[in-house]
Amino acid sequence: MALTLLQNLGLDDAATSQTTSSVCEPTAAANERQLFMTGNWFASSSNDGGASWTYVNPFNRFPATAGGFCCDQVVLYNARHRIWIWLLQYSQGSNGENLFRLAISREASFGSWYYWDFVPRGVSASWAGQWFDYPDMACTDAQLFVSFNMFKGNAWQRAAVFRFPLATLAAGTALGYRYWATTANGSIRLCRGPGATMYLGSHNNASQIRVLQWPDSSTGISWKDVNVRAWSGGAYSAPGPGGVNWLGRLDPRITGAWVGAGMVGFMWSANRDGSHPLPYIRVVRLRLPGLTLLDEPDIWSRLSAWAYPAAAANAAGAMGFSAFYGGGARHPGHVVGVKSATGWDTTLTRTSSHSPPDQAWGDYLSCTPHHASSAQWVASGYTLQGGTARRNIEPRYVRFRA
Repeated sequence: MALTLLQNLGLDDAATSQTTSSVCEPTAAANERQLFMTGNWFASSSNDGGASWTYVNPFNRFPATAGGFCCDQVVLYNARHRIWIWLLQYSQGSNGENLFRLAISREASFGSWYYWDFVPRGVSASWAGQWFDYPDMACTDAQLFVSFNMFKGNAWQRAAVFRFPLATLAAGTALGYRYWATTANGSIRLCRGPGATMYLGSHNNASQIRVLQWPDSSTGISWKDVNVRAWSGGAYSAPGPGGVNWLGRLDPRITGAWVGAGMVGFMWSANRDGSHPLPYIRVVRLRLPGLTLLDEPDIWSRLSAWAYPAAAANAAGAMGFSAFYGGGARHPGHVVGVKSATGWDTTLTRTSSHSPPDQAWGDYLSCTPHHASSAQWVASGYTLQGGTARRNIEPRYVRFRA
C-alpha cells in the first residue's frame, strides 16, 4: 500500500502570529477548500485549500469568560451536518473553575461562530471548584463526544465524557446533552471512524486496557477489560543531536484511537524495554463485535524513538496515523503513515533543524478523514525550523492517501 503526500504545508508566522510553542498540540480538519487548524495558543483558517491562511486569535475571538482563553483546542468538520466544531479550553477563574466552549460554524458561513459554554458546577453541583483539562473530541453518526480530565487544584478528580446531538448543534437550538464520569480511569481517548457507536479507551494498568462503548441508541456506557502485552512507562529518554532529550514530558496516555474495518485500535507511547531499544508506539487492535485481541503490531526503530501517535479510519475503514520520530542522529520529525497488509508504510513530512532546549514536546496531534475526499486523511504536525525559540515552531497541515 503506497503512501502519497497530497499536501504538505508549513504555516508561516502570519498564520500563527508567532503564538506557537514546542508543546504545540495542533489539530487540523478540512472541508473541500475550507481548512482550519488550531494549536495550544493559535488558530488559523483557509478558504482556498491551503494556498493562504488567516490567523484567528482564540484569546479575543469570543468573550473572555471565566479566566479567559487558556490553551488546549480541538477542531473537527462534520460532513453529515455540514458544520465546523471548535472546542476551546478556558483558564480558571477566582472560584477555581474554568469552562470549555463548543463553537459551531456552518459551512455556508464559515468563520461565523455561535457557541455554548459548560462549567463544572453547571454540569454537577459536586464538581464545584474543579476545572477541565486535556480535551478530546470525535463524532459518531449522530453524536458529538467530548472527553476531559478534571482537577481540583492540581489533584486529579475524574474523567468525564459528554455526548451532544449533532443535529441540535447544527440547528443552534437549546442544547440537551448526556454525560458520564469515572474515578477509575483517566485520559479517556475517543475513537475516530464511521459508525453508530463510540468506542473509548483508557489504561487500567501496564498490561490491561479498558474499552468503553457508548452506542448512539443507548443512554449509558458499558465496557470490557482487555489484557495486552505488558509495556513499560517511567521517564522517557531519546536524546537527539547535542544530547537534547525531546521526550522529557512524554507519558503513556492513549493518544491514538480508531474504529473501522471490523476492528477497534488504540495507540500510545511506550518506553524502551528488552525488545525495544528506544521509546516506541504500542498498537493494539481488537476484533468487533466481541472486542477480542486481534494483534499488537507496534511501531518501533533501533535508530530513533516514536511518540505521540494520533489515528483515524477513513470512509473505507483503513487506518492512517500521525506521529513524531526523533532521537539519535535526528531532531524531532513529523511522520504520517498507514497500516498495510504487510506492515506500516510511513513518510517524514519534515524534520526539525533543532531540538527543544527545554526538552518539552507534545502533547497530542490529530488525524482525521478529509472531506470530501473521504479515502484520504488530514494530519497535523510541527517541527522546529531555524532556531529553538517559540517563533521557530512551524505547524504543518498534511493531506495524504494510501
